[in-house]
Parts: sequence; C-alpha cells; structure tokens
Amino acid sequence: MTTMRRVLRLPFRWLGRPEGVVLFVAFVLVLAVTAFIELADEVVEGETRNFDEWLLRLLREPDNPRIPRGPVWLMEAAHDVTALGGRTALTLVVLIAMGYLGLDGKPGGMWLVVLAAAGGGLLSTVMKNLFDRDRPDIVPHMITVASPSFPSGHSMLAAVVYLTLGALLARFIVRRRVRVYVLTIALLLTLLVGASRVYLGVHYPTDVLSGWTAGLAWALVCWLVARYLQRRGKIEPPS
Repeated sequence: MTTMRRVLRLPFRWLGRPEGVVLFVAFVLVLAVTAFIELADEVVEGETRNFDEWLLRLLREPDNPRIPRGPVWLMEAAHDVTALGGRTALTLVVLIAMGYLGLDGKPGGMWLVVLAAAGGGLLSTVMKNLFDRDRPDIVPHMITVASPSFPSGHSMLAAVVYLTLGALLARFIVRRRVRVYVLTIALLLTLLVGASRVYLGVHYPTDVLSGWTAGLAWALVCWLVARYLQRRGKIEPPS
C-alpha cells in the first residue's frame, strides 16, 4: 500500500518542481493554441454553423426569439456581467493593478502588466479584423454591437486581462491559498463574460470559445515571461 501511494504521488511531486510547472504550463499553452487553430479552421469552413445556431435558438423562447429564456433578472445580470469585458472596465482593472504593484514596490511587475494587457488587446483587434466574421443574425441582439464577431472581443479581452493579471499577480503572491483564490476569480470572470455574450445574442458560441482559448494562450505566455524575468532578476520576486 505504501509503495502504491508513492507511485501515485510521483506526478504531483514532479509538478511541484520548478521544471515540472514550466513544462505543464507549456503543454497547456500548446493545447490552447492548437484548439484555437482547429476551431478557427472549422469556423472558416462553416462546419460549426449548425451548433452555433442551435445553441443561440436554445437560449430564446421558441415562440418569440426576442425573449431570452430565464427569469427577468438574468437579462439585467447579463448586461452587468458583459460590461466587465468591455474596454472601459478592463482599463480600470489594469490601472488598479498598476497602482497596487506600484505601491507595493514592484515597478517591473507593473510595466509587465501594462505590456501584457496592451499586447493582448492589439492581438484581439488584429484577429477580429483578420477573420472578419459577421455577427449572428439568427436572434435579435440585446445590446448594440459593431465590430466583427470572431473571435469574441469581450471574451478574449476578459481572458487576456483577467487571466493575465491573475497569472502575473500569482507570481507575486507567496501563500498558495491566495494564489488559488486569485486564479479562480480570474477564471470565473472570464467564463461569465463569455457566457453573457452568447446569452445576449451578439456572438456565436464558437466566437466565445475562440476568445477563451486565445486569451488563455496569451495569459500563459505572459506567465512564462514573468517567471523567466523574475529568475533573471529583471522584475521583482514574490515578497
């Protein structure tokens, strides 16, 4: 029994080592990039249209597509949550994070946050213009939108900012429970913003999935960069 327990614990001990963590993050990064590429290819070829249309219709009343399913308060909540993925809210979040890191004596980390958020925003804009997918026209939009649909800008920017900040801030936090809490909140916010875009009828589900995968990939890249710079002494270590 003791031998079996030791064997089962080996993967967890390996992940606890610095090189194990880096390899695991790199593996997830490759998976995220691969998932985005596969998803983009299927969207371009039109293979996801049936699924996209089915889910959008599922979220509306069958006899009146102008009315989303669910209680009345859910629509108000969706409007509030989707705003958390807007540029105004995300800019405020980045400024707050900059203030925290600056006051905590971590100017290197502060500028890394700025570059990560700005780079992610630029990547989102380039990709939306590159694919130039039309917005869904199956159900009425519950809010006004104008930009291309793929990938979802709100979903991707939420992932870029919240997951990147969560990953970077976790690099400056010593206690494991606090790191888990920060990353969990970042992931939850990202998922809620993306789900709200589909519920409001302004994005296909595959738009949101692509935004999540691209944002996750960018967040992992930023985490690896932060780790590398910390080990080289370019930005401040956890304190």
